[in-house]
Amino acid sequence: MDQTLRCARLDDFAGLRRLYAELVGDSAVPDGAAGRQRLADILSIPGTEICMAELGGQPVGMATLHVMPNLTFHGRPYAFIENVATLGALQGQGIGRSVMEFACKRAWRADAYKIMLLTGQSTGAKGFYEKLGFRATEKHGMTLRRAPPRNPKA
Repeated sequence: MDQTLRCARLDDFAGLRRLYAELVGDSAVPDGAAGRQRLADILSIPGTEICMAELGGQPVGMATLHVMPNLTFHGRPYAFIENVATLGALQGQGIGRSVMEFACKRAWRADAYKIMLLTGQSTGAKGFYEKLGFRATEKHGMTLRRAPPRNPKA
């Protein structure tokens, strides 16, 4: 079955919620009307898209892309990718790579001068991102949290 790459719509909520729940745990992802409203809020932000892969009409991989306005680099925007996930049963089949390549193409098409992302130190995803060309040698990512980090998968 061939995968389709596209930007998410509100009617993708149930499938996206399943991906978010695999990423951070079911109890951390709003459901029902509140969850649908939160997704509508996200999708209404200029420069923000949830890039996704679907198989058989169901979301199976995603990455949230934010293209942010900027005054440096001649006013070119920068991009940030977050919440990258592939259904666990389908990992290792190139879905995550396809979604990331799709998100990066959209950032470059928006004339972003760079794309940034953060990844957990213990998730094992660093090598995945390095194969896509991301490097950790230029800058250090740092966070300040009001909520505890998610429990990394063992």
